[in-house]
Amino acid sequence: MTSYVLTVSCRSSRGIVAAISGYLANEGCNIVDSSQFDDLDTGQFFMRVSFISEQGASQAALEKGFVAVADAFAMQWNLHDAAKREKVLLMVSRFGHCLNDLLYRWKIGALPIDIVGVVSNHFEYQKVVVNHDIPFHHIKVTKENKPQAEAQLLELVEQTGTELIVLARYMQVLSDSLCKKMSGRIINIHHSFLPSFKGANPYKQAFERGVKLIGATAHYVTADLDEGPIIEQDVARITHAQSAEDYVSIGRDVESQVLARAIHAHIHHRTFINGNRTVVFPASPGSYASERMG
Repeated sequence: MTSYVLTVSCRSSRGIVAAISGYLANEGCNIVDSSQFDDLDTGQFFMRVSFISEQGASQAALEKGFVAVADAFAMQWNLHDAAKREKVLLMVSRFGHCLNDLLYRWKIGALPIDIVGVVSNHFEYQKVVVNHDIPFHHIKVTKENKPQAEAQLLELVEQTGTELIVLARYMQVLSDSLCKKMSGRIINIHHSFLPSFKGANPYKQAFERGVKLIGATAHYVTADLDEGPIIEQDVARITHAQSAEDYVSIGRDVESQVLARAIHAHIHHRTFINGNRTVVFPASPGSYASERMG
């Protein structure tokens, strides 16, 4: 029996859930997990349904039959084969904690993705990547060659069939045109502080100001730097007894965990962009074994 995930977004209206569940039942499908959300502020409806085709209906047949249901409610929708792994391109600069964490999770099967390559504007992690039998691509970026470098990146995206780009501490700003072209398909991670510390050595700045909480934010990338729809966040508590080096170490741990959870939610189709925000459905207890983080 094949497992599928159906994602739906549309204007809220009476009868949507009944129409979806009725269609699946008529096609011999058994719903194993379902989440839905009505945004009363925007009038938008979001739904994720995980189901099994008990009569062996193909994805193409299910999609063809669902068109009438979707058209009746003007839905934006996708039907995913739950076993299909998303093709992911990782990008990194000189901080490798997120990259190493993702490679480990991928290697032990806790992050079920196909890593099609790693792009970097430096060579620090070339050996690490190659040792994992993953293609490494060095794309040098300067003020003078930035358009050419980005064109090279886009060519790589096309060649590899990349479905998701992950900026695993990639320290270059992407152009507006690339952000628009890959809208909803680029995830970034950055530190979160209150007050905000920008520029060099943010953890040192935080230490000097006596910050008691440090954290990280993973978000979809938009043309507004570090202001895209947030997917995942977390914090760690700091005490006066900890050093600036402790801040860095703890911050790296939080960043790695938050980025992994954000990717995990995305590849299991639990995220929906809702204007400047996101709807992120949690993994249900019944589906945790197949979506475990490790």
